[in-house]
Amino acid sequence: MKSNVYFIDLRASAKENLVDKLARLLDTAGLSETVKERELVAVKLHFGEKGNTAFIRPVFIRKIVESIKSIGGYPFLTDANTLYAGTRSDSPHHLTTAIQNGFAYSVVNAPIIIADGLRGKSETAVTVNQKNFKKVYIGSDICEADALISVAHFKGHELSGFGGAIKNLGMGCASRKGKLAQHSTVAPKVVRKKCVGCGDCLPHCSQKALSLKNEKAVLNAKKCIGCGECILICPNSAIEIEWNQAIPTFLENMVEYTMGVLKNKTDKLLSVNFITQVSPACDCYGHNDAPIVRDIGIVASKDPVAIDQASVDLVNQEEALPGSCLEVNTEKGGDKFRGVYPNVDWTLQLDYAEKLGLGSRNYELTKI
Repeated sequence: MKSNVYFIDLRASAKENLVDKLARLLDTAGLSETVKERELVAVKLHFGEKGNTAFIRPVFIRKIVESIKSIGGYPFLTDANTLYAGTRSDSPHHLTTAIQNGFAYSVVNAPIIIADGLRGKSETAVTVNQKNFKKVYIGSDICEADALISVAHFKGHELSGFGGAIKNLGMGCASRKGKLAQHSTVAPKVVRKKCVGCGDCLPHCSQKALSLKNEKAVLNAKKCIGCGECILICPNSAIEIEWNQAIPTFLENMVEYTMGVLKNKTDKLLSVNFITQVSPACDCYGHNDAPIVRDIGIVASKDPVAIDQASVDLVNQEEALPGSCLEVNTEKGGDKFRGVYPNVDWTLQLDYAEKLGLGSRNYELTKI
């Protein structure tokens, strides 16, 4: 059976601007069926790292908040603290970054609650009994919420190929302990021939696992937590991982965590993907590169697998924008994310999610 995915393009007029068009999308996709009166509703989004500008504009989040309130729900914006060094690794810095990026109450009309507490230790163990994990560790306030609205900026990602609803839920809702468990297979290595000893990777390692010795980077594997930030930061591609072994397991881990997030949210999830400013890498970095395709639109669905599959398909139907990092698969129909990350088979996350019953890759796209 096909899952319903609803789509709006970015055309607007004096009769209906894009913000109001978003409200119509939410209504058509079933927001009123997902959220009931007096329910506490977690709006899971990414506030963007300091210096990143690709995250979803706060004005759109405000409209989602208003739509939830119109039903009688009580929305709050949320995310969980990060594993890596940055400006969102604890709640005070996370909240400060969110406000600096425009998500103040006066703008979005909803409070922000960091789901896993002050230092990322407020978590709930959820039993999943799957191949890689028996239990997963989710930010407690995500589990406590009555309903969950996933709002994801759809973009590329160096470990998962792309980041959409599944990554927003599975990785984004995990506590720091949960994020560490998911990344445990991502063990990088330094390719000495490529390393020029610039030291750019050192300040980006939260565990101080990297050092310079004889003008070459050295990795202390015992300290490494596998967050993968150094892989993208290195300007010479001198830090690599064992792709064939690490990536499939990482993607399975992320999907099993998504299963844990949704365990007590039967019929209480609505996912929204913004396919705009499709940058090649995650919003977790303090910068974002040029988008690889034009801005396409916004999709919404109750099925997190279907919405991600539809989002990938919409991106791949486009011709690549000139001037981005994408140099292969640039034609219409070309796999844009394999073009950026040839070693990452993004289909694995969708196949495994479908296998675990989280949704279907078979969908019907309805433009409204």
